Amino acid sequence: MEGFTVSNANRFLDNGIVRDSKSLSIENTPSASSTSGTGKSFADTLKDAVGSVNEMQKASDKAMQNLAAGKTDNVADVMIAAEKADIALKVMVQVRNKIIDAYQEVMKMQV
Repeated sequence: MEGFTVSNANRFLDNGIVRDSKSLSIENTPSASSTSGTGKSFADTLKDAVGSVNEMQKASDKAMQNLAAGKTDNVADVMIAAEKADIALKVMVQVRNKIIDAYQEVMKMQV
């Protein structure tokens, strides 16, 4: 996807909208340096991310159950919810792998 970068991946996970690079607008978001000392800890950020992925999985399962029970006939929305949950889970697994790799590298260091 043209325009799908790491910087706008969180926005995609939040609202499911990806715009091409020509239509991306610059948003006035606080940088990490301006929130130093007042930001959340890494553990809190990670906990929130895992909770968000869990909620996406639950919403996807609920949508699939509604489709199977005949409560909805919108297959497209069900498939989109399932794919969003799948992508979020894959990203979370890759982040976990990187965290484990970093931990192992730190443990290899001699002090």
